[in-house]
Amino acid sequence: MISVFGSLVGKEEIEEISSSIENQWMGLGPKVSRFESEFSSRLGLSGLVMVDCGTNALYLAIKTLGIPPGRELIMPAFTWIGCAQAVMLNGLVPVFCDVDLDSQNVTAQTISRYISSKTAAIMVVHYAGKPVAMEEVMALGFPVIEDAAHAVDSKRNGRYCGNLGTIGIYSFDAVKNLATPEGGGITSQNPEYLELARELRYCGIAKSGFEAKDTSKKRWWQYQVRDICPKMLPNDIVASVGLAQLRRLDSNQRYREKIWRFYQQEFASVGWLCRPVDAAENEQHSYFTYTIRVLNQRRDDLARYLLERGIYTTLRYEPLHLIPIYKSHSKLPISEQLNEEALSIPLHPRLTENEVQYIVDSIKSFPG
Repeated sequence: MISVFGSLVGKEEIEEISSSIENQWMGLGPKVSRFESEFSSRLGLSGLVMVDCGTNALYLAIKTLGIPPGRELIMPAFTWIGCAQAVMLNGLVPVFCDVDLDSQNVTAQTISRYISSKTAAIMVVHYAGKPVAMEEVMALGFPVIEDAAHAVDSKRNGRYCGNLGTIGIYSFDAVKNLATPEGGGITSQNPEYLELARELRYCGIAKSGFEAKDTSKKRWWQYQVRDICPKMLPNDIVASVGLAQLRRLDSNQRYREKIWRFYQQEFASVGWLCRPVDAAENEQHSYFTYTIRVLNQRRDDLARYLLERGIYTTLRYEPLHLIPIYKSHSKLPISEQLNEEALSIPLHPRLTENEVQYIVDSIKSFPG
């Protein structure tokens, strides 16, 4: 079966892990610090606070803003459930808004109609790695949590995504552009947010064992608890993979873009299929996933057709306002249209050129 998402790992990752094992570092240690530093340097960030996953990065990013419970946070409906979970776990109310049909991104226009006296913040998601028009969203005057889980290599106006809003997060899970067993990170241009996130990630303890090196104190092992927070520490095994993946990122991105361009070229003449939009001239795309729209109510038929030919596809994502647990009564026509038309097809660095050609040929052979 050809997988829809995937990563490419090998000897470099094994060597990095081996060095950590040999040095008896499996928990939070020097590799985490190295990854935070090298990642920040590559993206021109003020700093990065690494945590154990992208969803916890979102939770912690929202928590650092100190928004009172019960306030509302406007966010896209067409995104991963972890985004809504992070909002609700902070005691806030998610207000789902619609997205643009072509980019699957929120816009200032889709957000603004939901602004009320209860609004405290906005969350944006750079869907598939296509940057949101952040200048217009920031102009709405609210703190903006920037979910760059798909956009680790995306830029807008020369600056990397994740570093455009009030606070930003990244995901480093096993299928992302920079893949690790599981991981996430938080960044901000505000050093106070970074400091607070670093203090909170270890159950709210201001200093971890690795960081608490001041033995001049009589009882140097004692600590202060800054706030109530779950443990969400990263570890050196994950960071080892991250360091190797950071060195692979440029080559992996070039291959992702090559597949994307081939798809765009080959599907241009397929009348029943709508292709995703490319990055604008002032943008750089991360090519996390290639999401087509299938017209004439044939999306499910195409997905089954491809599955029978050994090609796995998926809907990324089911709109959140349609999931009963969130008790939303919103009517969001674009998200609902995407729920019937959108389909993510394989795009990742482990695909062979023959597999990419087979995917294209199979889609073109579908009697749409």
